[in-house]
Amino acid sequence: MEDKYKILIIDDEEVVLDSCTQILEGGNYQIATAADGSLGLQLAQEFQPDLVYVDLKMPGISGFEVLEKIRAVDPTMVTIVITGYATVSSAVEAMKKGAYDFLPKPFTPDEFRLITQRGLEKRRLVLETMALRREKEMLREHFAAIVSHELKSPLSAIQQNLFVVAEELSSKLTERQKSRFERMKSRIDDLLKLIHTWLRVMSVDISKIKERFEPISVVSSIATAIESVQPQAMRKDIEIVTSVEEPLRPVDGDEGSLTEALVNIIGNAIKYSYVGSTVFVRAEEKEDNVLISVSDTGVGISKEELPLIFDDFYSGKAGQAVERGSGLGLAITRRIIEAHNGSVSVESELGKGSTFVICLPALQIDLHNQPSLKTDLLANSQHGGVA
Repeated sequence: MEDKYKILIIDDEEVVLDSCTQILEGGNYQIATAADGSLGLQLAQEFQPDLVYVDLKMPGISGFEVLEKIRAVDPTMVTIVITGYATVSSAVEAMKKGAYDFLPKPFTPDEFRLITQRGLEKRRLVLETMALRREKEMLREHFAAIVSHELKSPLSAIQQNLFVVAEELSSKLTERQKSRFERMKSRIDDLLKLIHTWLRVMSVDISKIKERFEPISVVSSIATAIESVQPQAMRKDIEIVTSVEEPLRPVDGDEGSLTEALVNIIGNAIKYSYVGSTVFVRAEEKEDNVLISVSDTGVGISKEELPLIFDDFYSGKAGQAVERGSGLGLAITRRIIEAHNGSVSVESELGKGSTFVICLPALQIDLHNQPSLKTDLLANSQHGGVA
């Protein structure tokens, strides 16, 4: 027997509760009703409905509060607002608090049936999407385990044995043979690094990143990222110049993963820059967004390559003047920034350099009496300056 859809109706008007129940009678529904918000929230937890109708104007807990608390209980529950006081502003506010649709009173039985069908279809799609995500996660974990076990472990064993053989035979090898051993070790090192980066790509879990969200300063992440890439910059005598425009609001994010994204972007700029050049890192706020730009005067990217650079394993066709990479750093960066509800873009001209821009939504807070954040950057960034 097919399971019935569970529908909860929360309204302080008894006639509305009775009418809605009668309209749905005879259908494949199990219906519960509540005459106030408190009882409605209790039923939402106990009854676990697929669809919830919420009246905005109720004594005690308002419909807006009910919407907010239902989303906290189970964000997959589909909520539809029913009210006789429909305005554009109330509709927008309800949508912000998670409402899927808006049904103004009075409504006809056909209108109620239609919006019920749409709401339940939305619920079906939400649950189906969640199931697909879980399946994708299981496949990703399974694939990562295969890569680690079938590739990483044997390569590590080969690397260790090759080292032992090379040490035991070192006095008997010709220079040519030693050179071959070194090339073999170098290739194995490259493969292990590639596998490690590949596993890192597979481990970027957007939902887990979001679970760690809190208000963070991008200046702190920039400082930590610059500190991480200093050895790489110093090897090529590259100066990193930083500039922060204040005031700069915090963003909602995970500092660890955001720092990783910045390390990839700044490290990429160093990698494709010439010896003795400069990399510029700038942070500013524009139209309720925090922008972080990283610019270099390196080899640049052709127009044909620009749409591909954030794809997995794409490392470009730059010449021998620069280092080569696995082609996964920017793919990881894109995933991390998208998890932060942001975007990453690039402008470049072949032979003249590139500018990567990370755009993150700023938190809506009052910055008055907030301490300056530049001191963090000054304390951590030693190879460059702050404007």
